[in-house]
Amino acid sequence: MPYYQTWEEFARAAEKLYLTAPMKVRVVLKYRHCDGNLRIKVTDDAVCLQYKTDQAQDVKKIEKLHGKLMRLMVSKESGAMETD
Repeated sequence: MPYYQTWEEFARAAEKLYLTAPMKVRVVLKYRHCDGNLRIKVTDDAVCLQYKTDQAQDVKKIEKLHGKLMRLMVSKESGAMETD
């Protein structure tokens, strides 16, 4: 499971993976204080996308993507609830 080298590639791939299989995708954030690394993993058990950073400015990018994915998840759930 290699890590993506650029944030833009990872963000595009993560959003595309979520849109293809929204009910199977999981997002995991992991911070290791001893290393100062923040890792984000997006997986649907068949495909695993990972990005690792130790830069403070990347934390905002990760937070923005995470929020975007959470909004997509909530909007899908609310749309499914209204049709029933």
